[in-house]
Amino acid sequence: MKIIVSNSSNEPIYEQISKQIKAHILKGELKEGDLLPSIRGLARDLQISVITTKRAYEELEKEGFIETVQGKGSYVAGQNKEIMREKKLNIIEEKLSRIVEESKALGIGFDEILEMLKILYEEV
Repeated sequence: MKIIVSNSSNEPIYEQISKQIKAHILKGELKEGDLLPSIRGLARDLQISVITTKRAYEELEKEGFIETVQGKGSYVAGQNKEIMREKKLNIIEEKLSRIVEESKALGIGFDEILEMLKILYEEV
């Protein structure tokens, strides 16, 4: 699992970490039961505070993405497939919403956006 932290980002470091771990889980790169790096180990690897890493793991646990077993570590939690699908759709909706807002601001119509989306979807 690769995590990249940017000091120049406006986003807090703990959020950068939790978002990247969440993305690995949603993409299926991390599966149910997979052991995550220890809080201390990840902090050492990323050269950040243990408190920051702990906060990222706490956020992931609150959202139900990971489970922590005292003395054993943090694991990817079992995900309900329907809830997982909803989380993925929510991410797409947020991104599309930003695209729609920007398109309207630039005066680009729905048909043009739809055509671009079709082309991009077929290319990927």
